Amino acid sequence: MPKHTLLVCQSCHSSEERPDHQPTDGKRLLEQLNTLSTEPLQSDEFVVQPVACLWTCDKPCAVAFSAPHKPTYLFTNLPIDETATALLEFGKLYRDRKTGNVSWKQFPKALQDVSVAKIPFINSPQQT
Repeated sequence: MPKHTLLVCQSCHSSEERPDHQPTDGKRLLEQLNTLSTEPLQSDEFVVQPVACLWTCDKPCAVAFSAPHKPTYLFTNLPIDETATALLEFGKLYRDRKTGNVSWKQFPKALQDVSVAKIPFINSPQQT
């Protein structure tokens, strides 16, 4: 099971008008990520996973980085034609940090102008 996951919303689309048989912006971003991630980022340590919806419909496109015992980063308002490479760069930073903390100054430039939320991880109480 991978330790790190990049969740990509497949429903995201920047316009309500989309011709039939055209992929959503989220699916296009997923395709770009899968094409670019031919190196070890796609491994037992990290996986790009499509999800049906991340419920940020008013701020498409959306992705989230998540891993056990690390904060989750939710990125929204992603311009799909400009951010796939930057997302993979961020994924490497996230993966390589034991705590998962990536300072905003270290974000790839293309991600410094999008909306981001850092959601702390929750320790589960141990069962007695």
